[in-house]
Order: sequence, then structure tokens, then C-alpha cells
Amino acid sequence: MSNTTFTQQVVHRATFLERNSLNIPILKLLQADGTTFENAVLPQVDEALSRKIFDTCVFIRTLDERMLAAQRQGRISFYMTCTGEEAAVIGSAAALEPEDIILAQYREHAALRYRGFTTEQFMHQMFSNEKDLGKGRQMPIHYGCQQLHFQTISSPLATQIPQASGVGYSLKMQGKRNVAICYFGEGAASEGDFHAGLNMAAVHKVPVIFFCRNNGYAISTPTDEQYAGNGIASRGLGYGMHTIRVDGNDMLAVLAATQQARAWAIEHSAPVLIEAMTYRLGAHSSSDDPSGYRSKDEEARWQQHDPVKRFKLWLINKGWLTEDDDAELQSRYRQEVLDALKVAEKVPAPKLDEIIEDVYDVPTANLKKQLEELKAHVAKYPKAYPKSSGRL
Repeated sequence: MSNTTFTQQVVHRATFLERNSLNIPILKLLQADGTTFENAVLPQVDEALSRKIFDTCVFIRTLDERMLAAQRQGRISFYMTCTGEEAAVIGSAAALEPEDIILAQYREHAALRYRGFTTEQFMHQMFSNEKDLGKGRQMPIHYGCQQLHFQTISSPLATQIPQASGVGYSLKMQGKRNVAICYFGEGAASEGDFHAGLNMAAVHKVPVIFFCRNNGYAISTPTDEQYAGNGIASRGLGYGMHTIRVDGNDMLAVLAATQQARAWAIEHSAPVLIEAMTYRLGAHSSSDDPSGYRSKDEEARWQQHDPVKRFKLWLINKGWLTEDDDAELQSRYRQEVLDALKVAEKVPAPKLDEIIEDVYDVPTANLKKQLEELKAHVAKYPKAYPKSSGRL
């Protein structure tokens, strides 16, 4: 894939790699024109599931476009898109059960949407208002939802990887037939937490799917400057872990790989590593300018592998979608997102007193003192805190 040469044998049936594998095949089922490869073994998928997947794709593309524009307008402070990686995120999320635990990095809001996170909930979080489930304490796109078994995102890179091993161990100890899925990029796989987390999961044999989105860049660093080995899949083999490499822009292949990984993890109470080869079509974040480290020609080549377009063509070929259906969805979600945005940005910020709650059962004297100092500071400089100060 981009910036890295892999020894790739294309396969059309999801297969695990054994630890002595030297060749690392890549699972591909769906071609660019929406037809499947000859002899492709398709995952368990019907019309209802397929349409739900596509619905999520359209919503996320719309949300990303609108909220990136909102950040440029100064209405929110930060944003990150999923553009180009929808198949990796949504295809894997669709293979899970609702009570499987998701530990995300920061580009998996599509998985949260697939589980039922509402447009209003997205907006309240990004505007950090009093209706935000996180009580306004997280930066935009750092979602969390206990009801949907989606653990709150944290900014430091790779912290969720060893945490996922702990979650998997907890599921195992409770005897639950569920898995934890942990998302991260290939850049995060350079962190020490990656190695600690995978080793812990392999040794203790816990039901965790480690899902690497190898999207070509760790912010501005291309993969050929990140590592010299054969991608991330080879590391799973090094830890004695069953591993699948998959075309991350192929919705059906990702769905098949994750369905098989989940079944294996539960049956054997053991971790699985999936490396999804994809490409980040957008900037790393709203603070990034990719023109400084990659060419427009490179981006244009990858536009030809757009995962949403490929899956849409497959749906049309199946007779499960029409161009009019797609247009109607886009129009509806554009209006829905815009309406929710206008409402959320007018909702008051959380009360300032709430900032010290949920840290200890009873706020300590030290926290109370800091709160009083904060209030005094805000009162002294009211013009500097017109929105973010909360209600005193």
C-alpha cells in the first residue's frame, strides 16, 4: 500500500496467518466497480445490514464535511475526519454484537454512529455543552457512551491498547461471550503501549480484536519512515497471535475478517490482530495541512479506491440501492446535521461547580479551593471567558 512495499498474495477467503508465515496475504472480496472477485467467499450480510452500513457511511461523510467547515468558521475548536477509512471502521463495527466493548483511538466516530449515537449527541459533545455526556470536559470528537459500550476516547496515543487487554481479561473472568475491539493507527503501533498491550493479551489469552488502521501516515510521517518490517501484521505473528491483513477500503472484506476474528476470539478466548490497509483521504486533523508532506497526485490515485463509492456500487449491483436513495440520504443528513448544529451551539455550558464532580466520591478540600480560585479568576476577567466559563 502507500509508502510501503508488502509481500501480498490476494486471497478471497478470510484466513488466519500462523506464526511461521513469511508471506502475508491480503483479503480482498470487492473490486473497484462493485463486483466481487471470482471465488470470493462473502461474509454474513443481508440487505438490512448492508443498508444500515451505507446509511452510516453517508451520515459520517456528511458530518465530517459539515463539522470541518464549522471548525474553520470558529464554531468548534477541533475536528478529525474518517474520510477514506469508513470501510475499516464501519465494516468492523458491523461485525460486532451490541455488548462488545469498543476502545477507539480518535477516528472511529463512525462505529459509534453505527451503534446508534444520535446526531444531537454528536453535536452536544462537540460543543461541550450541558447536554454533553462527558459534561463538557473533553475536546471535540473525544466521545464516550456507556450505554453503547463505547469507552471514552483519550488524547494520549495508544493508551487504549493495554486498557483493551484489561477489558478483555475482565470479559473472560466474567464468562461473557463478548469481545473488546481496540482501534489504533500504524503510528500508534510505534508506542510502547502497543507492545505491552499485545503481549499482555497474548500471554493471558483474552478475547480482544486489535484493529490497526494502516492509513499510510502517522500525522505527517509516512510508513516507510516509521518501520522497516512488513507492516503491523508481522508483529501479531511475533506475539503468537492469529492475524489477518485485509483491504481496508473493501467493506465486505473488513466485515468478513472481523466476523471471523470475533468468532475465533470467543471460541478460543484468545486475541486476534487485524491490519486494515487503507488511506487517510483527509488531513490528520483540522490542525494539519497534508500538502506539506504528500502530493495531490497521490491523493487522486487513492480517490479511485474510495471505500464508500465501492460499496455503493455493490449495493446498486445487488438492487438494494439506487442513486435516488443515495441523493435522498445525503439531502436528509445535510439538513439534520445543520439543524442539530444550530441547536447545540446555543445550549449553555455546564455549570462551573460540576468541574470537580466525579473525581472523588466527595470533592476534596484541595479541589474546592481550586474551584473558588477559578471562579475568582473568571469573575476578574469576564470578557476572556464569554462561553467556556460555564455558569457561575
